[in-house]
Amino acid sequence: MLIKKLRFVMVALATTVLGLGLSAQSSGVTFQSTQFNVVEESERARAILANFKGDVTFVTTEEGPLIDILIAEGESGTGSTDVVGALHGTFPSLVRRDLMFDLSELTAKLDEAYDIADAFIELGKMGTADYQYYVPWMQATFVMAANVEALQYLPEGADLNNLTWQQLAEWGKNMAAATGENKIGLPVSGLFHRFMQGYMFPSFTGGMVTEFRSEGAAQMLAYLRDELWPVVNPESINYSFMNEPLLSGEVWVAFDHVARLGPAFAAVVNGETDKEFVAFPAPSGPAGRGFMSVVVGLGIPFTAPNPDGAEALIEFMLSPETQAAILAQLNFFPVVSSVNLDDLPPNVAAIASAVSAQSASENAIVALLPVGLGDRGGEINQIFRNTFSRVVQGGEAIEDVLASEGENLNKLLSETGARCWAPDPASEGACVVK
Repeated sequence: MLIKKLRFVMVALATTVLGLGLSAQSSGVTFQSTQFNVVEESERARAILANFKGDVTFVTTEEGPLIDILIAEGESGTGSTDVVGALHGTFPSLVRRDLMFDLSELTAKLDEAYDIADAFIELGKMGTADYQYYVPWMQATFVMAANVEALQYLPEGADLNNLTWQQLAEWGKNMAAATGENKIGLPVSGLFHRFMQGYMFPSFTGGMVTEFRSEGAAQMLAYLRDELWPVVNPESINYSFMNEPLLSGEVWVAFDHVARLGPAFAAVVNGETDKEFVAFPAPSGPAGRGFMSVVVGLGIPFTAPNPDGAEALIEFMLSPETQAAILAQLNFFPVVSSVNLDDLPPNVAAIASAVSAQSASENAIVALLPVGLGDRGGEINQIFRNTFSRVVQGGEAIEDVLASEGENLNKLLSETGARCWAPDPASEGACVVK
């Protein structure tokens, strides 16, 4: 830790020597984020940041370019990025290259003030005992939503907050029989790989990676092919955001990220639609209720020209008022317990209730986004997408697909050296598909 802190001091001194060229820049804070890079979301984020007592330049980017920029800034010894906002799975690439400042003291201060969830603090340590690579910023997940018209077709005895995947398929069959249309929708052109990684595989196998070629995985793909997909709206192959087909009525039951379902619920509150929606947890399978927790952190690179401003911005982002605003405006959930949820808008409260019920399930299986793959994260997403499309849409033999895509997955894990992440058991070396 001493070496890293000395390095930070050296970078700070170098920045000072550069003189007036950086002094003007250091009066503000440059915040690079992989989150809220959709235009409407970035506008809302900037509106929240406008309450910060200081100048903030909010820059949205993708994971790969962000990593490249920070590596280049680290190698040059100077930079323009003060705060990094990124998914938990982005940070291992930065940690391996020793690019991030230790935020242990800041995290302890904010934890004492606002009570940050312990599990998220541990995640920010990235497996170390006493080095905090990022301060937890916010969390999100994926849930289900339904038009209230669909509720009358629930299978007999089904509990909306405790559905099974089998019951979801039965629900779809009931709706199709009554309406002549497939009313379940999935974001196949959107975040569908998260549906496979965080929901289907954990619910049927208990894992995401290590059980990729298991009997449970084969049963899951057979379920998708033979039971669920036949009652899914065929336009799902074109759906990216499920709020739109929910509002149009093409779909009555949908799965998506909470931020992408949010606009449908907001439209109800704003009087923009006569439809009504309910949110509920994702169904459970033979192994349990798999769901994905999307944890986002805030870090400060060693080359930050304004580290004091960066810490002030992080304090602002963790304040209960800002955390509540992020939830209300952007549907990302707090990481601190001191947020007052009593006055949430009805549209946000509906989704918050589903998120709470999902995470509180007795059979919950929490899955993280893939960790440690760096700029090759897109490859694992494609493997899960390919597995679905080859079996469910292409009609290929399940065993053959799991064998070949499992080899692709093992090769990726071996070449990146990525260790296993939840829900798979921790590994000493590279994670391995059984």
